[in-house]
Amino acid sequence: MPQLLRVQNFNVSADGIGAGEDQTLERPFGQVDPGKLFAWAGATASWPLRSGPGGSRGLDDLFLRDYARGIGAEIMGRNKFGPQRGPWQDEEWRGWWGEEPPFHTPVFVMTHHLRPAFTLSDTTFHFVSGEPDEVLQLAKEAADGKDVRLGGGVSTIRRFLDADLVDTLHVVVSPLEFGTGLKLWESPDELLDRFHRDVVPSPSGVTHHLYWRR
Repeated sequence: MPQLLRVQNFNVSADGIGAGEDQTLERPFGQVDPGKLFAWAGATASWPLRSGPGGSRGLDDLFLRDYARGIGAEIMGRNKFGPQRGPWQDEEWRGWWGEEPPFHTPVFVMTHHLRPAFTLSDTTFHFVSGEPDEVLQLAKEAADGKDVRLGGGVSTIRRFLDADLVDTLHVVVSPLEFGTGLKLWESPDELLDRFHRDVVPSPSGVTHHLYWRR
């Protein structure tokens, strides 16, 4: 089986916005409210931040449980790792996820400013430069035959799409508009020249867009 580069559970608004532009340590998504954007996921039984029993067991939960299936490594942009820009001023700060990151695989953080790798629990963060195809090759080697997840953010996914390296995408469109921010697309139809698509509405109000390479 060939190794795939997959986008999993990536969430955008109805106007295509996946994050705000004014990112800070306290606001990883800038002016975008992640509580609204990810409300569908937080309502599921499998939401990893759930502190008690309950939650839905329908379509949304199925997609959420699929997040880690067959994944052996993740690629992310630097702004998904943290809000610092330019040379690293504080290497003691090691991401937004605490001592138990949710990835459980090697993670390759794309950045022009390298720093030593470190491990938290079962996740090792590697800081790498290079073109998307070069980083993808590193991630595939680390994935040990499994697929690679492209975690985001928006700009990183666009880079890999522009390089024609993405094999499948699952994009969740929430029924709200932010007006300004970082856009994955102007229209979900933009990708139809290269991908097949199924559109699956959920009772929660979100729509799951499933793309696979033609």
